[in-house]
Amino acid sequence: MSSATVSASGQPPLSKNRLLVTSGLGWMFDAMDVGLLSFILAALKADWGLSAGQMGWLGAINSVGMAVGAMMFGMMADRIGRKQVFVITLLLFAIASGLSAFASTLAVLMVLRFFIGMGLGGELPVASTYVSERVPAHERGRIVVLLESFWALGWILAALIAYFVMPRFDKDMGWRVALILGALPAVYALYLRRKLPDDKPTAPPSAGLPWTARLARLWSAEHRRATLMLWVLWFTVVFSYYGMFLWLPSVMIGKGFALIKSFEYVLWMTLAQLPGYFTAAWLIERVGRKFVLVVYLLGTAASAWAFGNASTEGMLLLFGALLSFFNLGAWGALYAYSPENYPAQIRASGVGTAAAVGRLGGLLGPLAIPYLGAQGWSTGAIFALFAITIAVGAAAVALLGRETKGGLAVA
Repeated sequence: MSSATVSASGQPPLSKNRLLVTSGLGWMFDAMDVGLLSFILAALKADWGLSAGQMGWLGAINSVGMAVGAMMFGMMADRIGRKQVFVITLLLFAIASGLSAFASTLAVLMVLRFFIGMGLGGELPVASTYVSERVPAHERGRIVVLLESFWALGWILAALIAYFVMPRFDKDMGWRVALILGALPAVYALYLRRKLPDDKPTAPPSAGLPWTARLARLWSAEHRRATLMLWVLWFTVVFSYYGMFLWLPSVMIGKGFALIKSFEYVLWMTLAQLPGYFTAAWLIERVGRKFVLVVYLLGTAASAWAFGNASTEGMLLLFGALLSFFNLGAWGALYAYSPENYPAQIRASGVGTAAAVGRLGGLLGPLAIPYLGAQGWSTGAIFALFAITIAVGAAAVALLGRETKGGLAVA
């Protein structure tokens, strides 16, 4: 988009850097909430005496909401616009997060986590689609990967809250204060409503196209290969990510580290996400989306296997850092790659439905560790399963994916 372009509302356009930061802060708040959940799970186990199964369902219900939100808001974004849905989803998850701080029972907390998940699941694919449509083709991949890098900032912020804020309160109040902080994005959403430019007027509208027709078009001869590839890719990546990262503090505790010490280690591992994003952003416009995705996914698989079999503190930190590096670099490439596989009329619907399928993996992932652990699986065996799953996603990209470097689909 040139600097002379004016949005449909008459607003002057944001520069690509301001667009990146403005949208990225919303992304950061999303990540902060997901990150806080991983730390809150460990705290709730001590506070409410939750079983491993209850903890798993609390993490899984978040993914159920994300699946519903990704599908519903992705379809909605193709009808009423990306910007409006971006703001709506940010408000939804922020308000629900604030209310969850006052939950007194597990059932109430799970209902609110469902709505938090709806907001999160809807915002992420819509925000990446919105940004990808507003930057030049030659730097689109880099900008979207950098947008995804704000996820690491959100996790770092969550780890800092868990390490410095939560311990300052008694065990019943620490996690509640953390959730109240999670409501701050509601204020930011109101700012976004005024500052973000409206959707590009050149984007073909699909307001008259029913959602069933858009869903059918995803599986037309023209798009079915891309849709199959993206659904497999999203499922495997989300299944492994939420299965591994939501349980990192608990896994560290299971290996003999104290609660606060495990938070500290996860913070150091999380810092490794940033170079993962930045290297992926640098490579994606040089060697292409497919290469970056396949290499970073295979790096994730190898790191997951090594982390699950680590036996010393140094090995846990090293392979945990590598796991963060490769996995989040792959996430950045995933968000850059997905919108480029569809034309504008079904772009948000395509990304939203792929993300929804992924969130089904996010439902199963958090349940896998307590279930398989109860069946006698070791941590090494469970992380080997995650490694194999990620390798399947890499194979889907290598065999079915097409290189989209250079532009969005237009037909």
